[in-house]
Amino acid sequence: MKRFLVAFGMLLCVFSANAAEPTPPPARRISVFSTSTDWQAITGLLLNEYRGIFKPDAKVVGPKGVVLYYLDGFPCYGLGDGVRVWLGANNKHSGELRIACVYAPETINFSWRNAARDADDATGTGLLTCPVSADGRDLTIDLAKCTFGKDWSEYK
Repeated sequence: MKRFLVAFGMLLCVFSANAAEPTPPPARRISVFSTSTDWQAITGLLLNEYRGIFKPDAKVVGPKGVVLYYLDGFPCYGLGDGVRVWLGANNKHSGELRIACVYAPETINFSWRNAARDADDATGTGLLTCPVSADGRDLTIDLAKCTFGKDWSEYK
């Protein structure tokens, strides 16, 4: 009987200790995936594919390079792997900006961060808004004319 009371007392202590410290709820993370909506059917407008051509700028590219992630927004939507581009010094680059648009945009938004070419995908620094000039299906993005928006940490 004495062993039973000791074991019961220890078990009670363990449960009491766990009850005193509530477990915090898990961090909620929402993933956004490209939509499967047929925008041509919804809008009645034809989508066309556009390709981005970048003119680098040293203040944006920095010493290691810059990774740009296209941020979807009407009239354009990113196409698969065509939303991540790395730009470095001396016109080095990897990836290609490919977007589908109802019409050529006048501005385009990116999430950006300075990083080496083969850097892992990580949290970006903030918003970069760039004017666009269109020549047929080619969109020229002159990084010298882009404006830096807030850093992501400044958004509430």
